[in-house]
Amino acid sequence: MTQDRRNGMIIGIFYIVAAVTSIIAVISYEPVLSEQWYMAVADGFKTKVLLGVINDLLLVLTAVGTAVMLFPYLRRWNEHLALAYLCFRFMEAVLIAIGVVSILGLLQLSVHYEAGSLKSVDNLDGLGYMLQAFHRWTSMLGPNFMLGVNTVIYSYLLFRTGIVPRPLALFGMVTAVLVFIAGLLEMFGVVEPMSAVKGLIALPVGVYEMSLAVWLIVKGFDRGKLEKLKQR
Repeated sequence: MTQDRRNGMIIGIFYIVAAVTSIIAVISYEPVLSEQWYMAVADGFKTKVLLGVINDLLLVLTAVGTAVMLFPYLRRWNEHLALAYLCFRFMEAVLIAIGVVSILGLLQLSVHYEAGSLKSVDNLDGLGYMLQAFHRWTSMLGPNFMLGVNTVIYSYLLFRTGIVPRPLALFGMVTAVLVFIAGLLEMFGVVEPMSAVKGLIALPVGVYEMSLAVWLIVKGFDRGKLEKLKQR
């Protein structure tokens, strides 16, 4: 197995792990993102929330991993665009990590409430809503806006290089625009964060990433196009 073939498989695995961990994190955070978030620990959901945190941290690692692994291939066509992709992908990872801090803040407050050191729920409401809003905005700016921008950049570079099928890369550019629009609609209050409408608009980017992952694992990069890139 060549190094390029191995790298393609690793990138594909990173994309699959990213998809799985992001879904687990969203499901696991429900107790601290509900109206009675302060009861999360008392109701026995501490481990569940921490499981979501671990999965989000894995998501950050895989996001950085895909950026680092793809960059050497993308830079051969256009180094400036490849650097832009790298930066926006890193920004996505940073925003996800910041969102994790807000979740941990909510969980810590819930721990104090369960221990009885915070008697009044009224005093918690404002801080809790602020942390929930903080997580909502980081989720919008990271996995929506930054994801849309970096996906359209790397998909365009994949399209130009031809190291993966061009129809697949073109599909990626379309889905990137859709997930960006989903973020805009949420920002202006047209759709709710967890609504079915937003999910349908953002879903294609997940389909694209899974399709790209499967292609890279099964087929890998086009060897002929890679050789041409190396000669540039």
